[in-house]
Amino acid sequence: MLQRLDFLEQKYEELSIKISDPEVMSNQKEWKKLCKDHSELEGITIKYREYKQVLEEIDYNKEILNDSESKEFHSLAQEELKDLQEKKGEIEQELKILLLPKDPNDEKNVFVEIRAGTGGDEAALFAANLFRMYSKYVENKKWKVEMISVNDTDIGGFKEVVFMIKGHGAYSKLKYESGVHRVQRVPDTEASGRIHTSAATVAVLPEVDDVDVEINQNDLRIDVFRSSGNGGQSVNTTDSAVRITHIPSGIVISCQDEKSQLKNKEKALKLLRARLFEIAEQERLKSIAEDRKSQVGSGDRSERIRTYNYPQGRVTDHRIGLTIYKLDNFMDGYIDEIIDGLIAHSQAEKMQQMGESI
Repeated sequence: MLQRLDFLEQKYEELSIKISDPEVMSNQKEWKKLCKDHSELEGITIKYREYKQVLEEIDYNKEILNDSESKEFHSLAQEELKDLQEKKGEIEQELKILLLPKDPNDEKNVFVEIRAGTGGDEAALFAANLFRMYSKYVENKKWKVEMISVNDTDIGGFKEVVFMIKGHGAYSKLKYESGVHRVQRVPDTEASGRIHTSAATVAVLPEVDDVDVEINQNDLRIDVFRSSGNGGQSVNTTDSAVRITHIPSGIVISCQDEKSQLKNKEKALKLLRARLFEIAEQERLKSIAEDRKSQVGSGDRSERIRTYNYPQGRVTDHRIGLTIYKLDNFMDGYIDEIIDGLIAHSQAEKMQQMGESI
């Protein structure tokens, strides 16, 4: 593995020279690509250089301990050596994580689709609660939410809500949220105080570029209609809402959030690309389906991944067996404890599969 780190450091140094070359800079497309590659290697290169510095300091302190003429420094060297060995172990773990194969979608924006499942009105209310939770999380991260479409209910719930989250690394944080979210609580309409169980389904899709998924315009049927629901003066006055049907797959995408028909069409096409990309990815990953079953975040929307128990104030993620008793905070968007646990679990599984030690 040290050879891999040496190779990456050398590549980083070569890229540093290239991106400073005026001739390369004149080709903006190539220069931006090289800058992206350089940026991706920067973190691991800095950490590897820190690791090499620690190794040098360990060797230096060992030399002092082996030098009979420097006995007055032995106790100091032993103490420093102990700290350096601990630091060495910590950096080795960090390097192992940095060397793990990266998901090419991790830095991308995401589409999130929340649909009410079993439970009628209570499921729709829970879907609205989940939307608020993710919106608060986005707010905490200083990211941005863009609405795509909403199918709401008379009592303030959502039968379905689709929105986009724009933020650096959004997919890396939210990709494990796909699946069935279950809620256990007493509905406001329940006079006897009996606890009901309802569910909502969440799907998280990375935004994909035009080059990732090619769409034949002849395969599309595009309809326009008037927006409905909340939306200001444009509601029911202009045909700004757009519905796109992808004929080969039968996928239907609607977008009515923007006042502009063109902007709604652009958003709908982005979501269509994400859906088609997901289908292609699922087909590609069928060959390693058994492997995915053993990993957290397989993306199976039928998998029950989390339970929100209101009477006990707890949230349990069933994939990693983690329970926290901070439901109110969690629903206010402070979900990092479980997200970080899912990421750490996934990284541990990948390291185990690599079966490598530094």
